[in-house]
Amino acid sequence: MTAVSTASAEYRLLETLPIPTAVLRGEQVLRVNAALAALLGAPASELEGASVTENIRRFVPEERGWVEPMYEAVFRGGPLPEGPVWLRLRRADGTPRTLAMRHAPGAHPEDVVVVLMEADAEDSVRRLTEALVAAAATMLRCRDERSVLETAVDAVYRQGFAVSVLHLDGDAFRHGPLRQNPFSEAEAEKLYGMPLSEVRIPGAAMPHLLEVLERRKAAFHHDMMGVSRHAQASDVAGTFRRLQPPDTRGLDAPILVNGHPYGVLSVQGPALTPAGASTLELFAQLVGGALENVRHHQTSAVRLEEVSRLQDELVARERLEVLGEAAGVVAHEVRNPLGAILNAVAVLRREAHLGPTGQAAVGMLEEEAIRLEDIVRDLLDVVRPLEPRPRPLQLGELVRRALGQMHGPPDAPTLRFSVDEAADTPPLEGDETLLQLAVTHLVRNAVQASPAGGKVRMTVEPADGGVRLVVEDEGPGIPDVDPQRVFQPFFLTRANGRGLGLAIVRRVVLAHEGSVRASSRPRGGARFELWLPLVPSRMSPA
Repeated sequence: MTAVSTASAEYRLLETLPIPTAVLRGEQVLRVNAALAALLGAPASELEGASVTENIRRFVPEERGWVEPMYEAVFRGGPLPEGPVWLRLRRADGTPRTLAMRHAPGAHPEDVVVVLMEADAEDSVRRLTEALVAAAATMLRCRDERSVLETAVDAVYRQGFAVSVLHLDGDAFRHGPLRQNPFSEAEAEKLYGMPLSEVRIPGAAMPHLLEVLERRKAAFHHDMMGVSRHAQASDVAGTFRRLQPPDTRGLDAPILVNGHPYGVLSVQGPALTPAGASTLELFAQLVGGALENVRHHQTSAVRLEEVSRLQDELVARERLEVLGEAAGVVAHEVRNPLGAILNAVAVLRREAHLGPTGQAAVGMLEEEAIRLEDIVRDLLDVVRPLEPRPRPLQLGELVRRALGQMHGPPDAPTLRFSVDEAADTPPLEGDETLLQLAVTHLVRNAVQASPAGGKVRMTVEPADGGVRLVVEDEGPGIPDVDPQRVFQPFFLTRANGRGLGLAIVRRVVLAHEGSVRASSRPRGGARFELWLPLVPSRMSPA
């Protein structure tokens, strides 16, 4: 995409302004809106095709002696002119006009936004337009909806108007960002008995706002007192009349996002004129466009995150395939010698002439051989295809069974265990053997991480259409890394660990379309949260 087309997209919000506006970058005219083209009596493409100097010589012939040097200084990095610059302009048909020219920074450091105002334009419209130009450039850079709305209400409030955004929430309105007289805001909160941000106003109490959204056209109110009498309850209307000047005017302009009603930009003030209201109506359109821009960026971020997740899954699957090939070789080459060693140990144990030293040596040999056999079995569990065979089961029962089978380190008996199972925990569909394996590894991990005298707490409860198991220990917690890394094969959190147990847990849970995550507890220790659906939609091999 070229620089010109990129700039055109960035400044598309200025196209709807009724105020003649151009965007300049050096000698290049990046964008001319329809209002400026109409003012000069020349097509926008013709104006954008000529340089700044050529346009000055054509349309500002009497002023070029000082206008050209002014722009040359600006384009060399000089400051923008402060306040309005008055100049005599000649349209394409030769008709003279006197206008006030104002400047504002663009979306990029090298850009300049130029706004032309009629010499007799209303002062309030001029101020609003200046604020709108500056706010539009800022809103283009916002990446969340709150920032867009805060920028919008600030721009209007600085011009002396009370302003608020009323967000459509079902059949009611909620107060979004607002700028009001502090006394008025305090009185309104006293009336409602809560912060305005928590107030939900039924749509039936604000029929004029519903009409604005239905017609998708702003409503200018010459008499806000009359509107308040018909739109709200008597106590609210009385408060409004007490806090606002009797000649207050108002504007309610629809904010549409992707063609759907988002809310209303509501502005009040005695100085509000029909011309200013027209500008504010277009401003509300700019706000909607900026909100669409934010949502586009957020959608792109979500999609990018999904692509990254799929990429990580692909890399993990490729690693498992390589690991599976290695595990097959290890299992074949190690299991046969281990079987021979264990057979020899059994023969040696029957030898009567072995003394205490020999018996101890044989016991150590048997213990290490069994440990190696466990490692090989865990390695195969990590890489072998999982084909769940679901049937109804109780997750709490698997937890209690895992505790009954737990031997753990020598200090394990000194640990304190608690299992809290909610009475309304429903059964789920799952492979009992695989889930028992996952729960056992999860509980064993907590036991091995816990200090002597520590407590391991397990909670089983219904959650989000499934069942959740939470296991908490009082060990050292999760290392200062991405918590999801603890589920990768061979990632060690203890010097004597294998790095396979949690990898097995993750594979079993994903095979059941569940999720598992790890985190550190604020007061020390680790927290593992496992969630399983009641009935997986599919049971494909994992």
